[in-house]
Amino acid sequence: MTTLNSAIYFPHDVVFQQLNGEAIVLNLTTGQTCNLDEIGARMWELLSTHAAIEPAFLALLDEYDVQQDRLNADLIKLVDNLAAHGLLAFQPAHPAG
Repeated sequence: MTTLNSAIYFPHDVVFQQLNGEAIVLNLTTGQTCNLDEIGARMWELLSTHAAIEPAFLALLDEYDVQQDRLNADLIKLVDNLAAHGLLAFQPAHPAG
């Protein structure tokens, strides 16, 4: 289950390009794509800058007038969608101890 504490990374064959307020994410190996609106593109930028979900979440809370629960759901949905299309991956969990 994806949470704000999930660690993520972007595969080396994934590229991001913005054009006219929208963006496209492309996996050069598989050909999978995802189109993002302006807010989705900002989410991507913050996720790729931090390689973690929680810092992106906190930055978005500061930037947008949105309820925490709504932002959490939207951000997790985007992350899960990107992961399902091979455009983002999860870092393996490290065992405690």
